[in-house]
Amino acid sequence: MDIATIKQRQQATWAAGDYAAVGTRLLPVAELLCEAVDLRAGELVLDVACGNGNAALAAARRFGKVIGVDFVPALLDQARRRADADGLDVTFEEADAESLPFPDASFDVVLSTCGAMFAPDQEQTARELLRVCRPGGRIGMVNWTPDSYVGELFRTIGRYVPPPPGLRPPVLWGSTDRLRELFGPSVTISAPRRSFAWRFPSAEHQVEFFTSFYGPTNRAAAAVAPDRAADLRSDLLDAAKRFNVSGDDTLVLRMDYLEAVIGKPAGVDG
Repeated sequence: MDIATIKQRQQATWAAGDYAAVGTRLLPVAELLCEAVDLRAGELVLDVACGNGNAALAAARRFGKVIGVDFVPALLDQARRRADADGLDVTFEEADAESLPFPDASFDVVLSTCGAMFAPDQEQTARELLRVCRPGGRIGMVNWTPDSYVGELFRTIGRYVPPPPGLRPPVLWGSTDRLRELFGPSVTISAPRRSFAWRFPSAEHQVEFFTSFYGPTNRAAAAVAPDRAADLRSDLLDAAKRFNVSGDDTLVLRMDYLEAVIGKPAGVDG
């Protein structure tokens, strides 16, 4: 894979639309993740691929000492504005999940909510998360499962805009077996499957919302030929309806994910 080119495309993708409109509606999973890792006041916390700052802000509400990193400057600007508005002390820096600019064992807790899972080199990303976590620390991740709505969304997009050859699906991070492959035998892993309800006025509204604001869908809609745009929207609509659990005219998307807590044993330096 040409990792550099893939990352350039990913940066453009996540800067497209307006991720803040999407990210602010995913805040509950970040709050729950901070509880899952048993985050304590005063702990040093890193939020990797922080987007517009959900996990970083959730950690700061618990009086953690927090740094959030992302490789999309516009998302970091959004996160800073949110922290300022809430009166929370968080530092946000531009950085790549595959090359974190921090010494080994710098953080008590390393978090990522639906972020690090999208880095192209999965093995290197896992190594970096583990490296910057101190021995005895915890890595907490929210990862969409392969059979989730998000998994179906990316399979639908891939039929119209195929991913680069050799790029592993990000939703592999939503499998406990894959987490064990990535983090190795020395760690402990607790990864219960969770679900939350994402509510929209209708399935049609959700498709319009995603093609307007969610970078991957926004870019796909812009990339397809005009004669295929209607087909893409129709398939996106079908995907949303398959995961609808509302029972009425509104849309309630069942969003399935792994809430993973990876424990780094004391005495493990790498």
